[in-house]
Amino acid sequence: MRVHVTDLKPGDLLINDVYNNAGLHMLVKGSTLSEDDIAKLLQHGIDYADVEHTPSDLHSDEQTLRSEQTRLLTNLFEDTIKGTETLFEQAMEKGFIDESQVDHILINLTSQLEKQKDVVSLLLMMDGDNEYTYTHSLQVGMLAFYIAGWMGYNPEECLTVAKAGYLHDIGKSKIPPEMLHKPGKLTPEEFEQMKKHTLYGYEIIMESTQDELLATVALQHHEREDGSGYPYGLKRDEIHPYSRITAVADVYSAMTTNRVYQTKQELISVLCELYSLSFGQLNGEVTQELIKHMLPNFIGKRVLLTTGQTGLIVMNNPADYFRPLVQTSSAFIDLAKERDVAIVEIYVQ
Repeated sequence: MRVHVTDLKPGDLLINDVYNNAGLHMLVKGSTLSEDDIAKLLQHGIDYADVEHTPSDLHSDEQTLRSEQTRLLTNLFEDTIKGTETLFEQAMEKGFIDESQVDHILINLTSQLEKQKDVVSLLLMMDGDNEYTYTHSLQVGMLAFYIAGWMGYNPEECLTVAKAGYLHDIGKSKIPPEMLHKPGKLTPEEFEQMKKHTLYGYEIIMESTQDELLATVALQHHEREDGSGYPYGLKRDEIHPYSRITAVADVYSAMTTNRVYQTKQELISVLCELYSLSFGQLNGEVTQELIKHMLPNFIGKRVLLTTGQTGLIVMNNPADYFRPLVQTSSAFIDLAKERDVAIVEIYVQ
C-alpha cells in the first residue's frame, strides 16, 4: 500500500526500498519503521512509501511502551528536581553541598539520557510548574550533556560537563529569595548583587568538591565571547570550553522556560535567536551543534499557530531552518513564505 509519509506509523513494514530525489538509498525493503525512520523520510522530502500497516494491536503495544517510557522519565525528572531543591537548601544553610548526592543524581539522569534521542520531547516534558531555578538546573545539565556528546567528548567528559552544567547556578542559593523571584526588572544595585551568584557558586563548589573545573564553569557561565559578560569580562579562549557549552545551554533553557518576570518563548524561535548570538556573544561551534541536532527533533511535533490552527511540523525548510513546513487538517503552510504566521506553542507527544 502506498502511504503518504505523514500517515506512516512506527511499526509499519516497508515493502520496497526507499530512495530520495537524488537517487540515494534511504531505507531498505523489509525494515520495520521507527519514529526516527519516519522523521528521516520527512527531512529528505520523500512524499510516499510502500508499506504494510502493522495490526492495530501492535501499534497499541508501541503506544503503551512510549507511555511507560514517558511515565518513567517524568518520575525521574520530578525526583531530580526534588533532589536539586535539597542541594540548594543545603548550600544556603551550610555553604556546601554533598557531592555524593550530586553524583547519584547525575548518574541516574545521564544513564537515561543516553537512551533518548528526542531532546525536544524531553524539554517539553520538563515544562511544568516547578520552581524555575531547580528545573533550569536540570535542563542545563541535560543540554550540556547532549552538546558535549555531539561535539565528540568521551562519556567521562560528557558526565563532567553535565555535572558542571547542573551545578552552574548553585550560587543563587546565596541570593535573597525576594530578589530571585522579583516579578519586575532588577535595579542596577540588585543586578550587581545578582551577578555575584557566579562568585558564590565558585566558592560553594570549591568548598564542597575542591574541583577547580566544576567551580570554574559556575564562575564563567555568564562570560561572553566578545567580553561583554561577567564577572571578569573574559573573551574567547579565556573562557573554558565547558563554560562555553554551559553558557549556550543556560541561555536556551532560560529563554524557553516560564519565569516570574518572563514568559517562555517558543523552542524553534529561540534557536534562531541563539544563532544570532553566536556571531558575538555565544560560542559559534557550540551553538551550531545545538541547532544542528535539535532541529530534526521538531519533525512530527504537533504545534499551535498564530492563526489558531493546529498541525504537524513535517519538514525543516532549507530556505529558513527556523520556519518549517507545517501540515494542518486543510493545507500545508510554509512558514518561510507565510511570514505573518508563526508557531505559538509546541506540544509534547
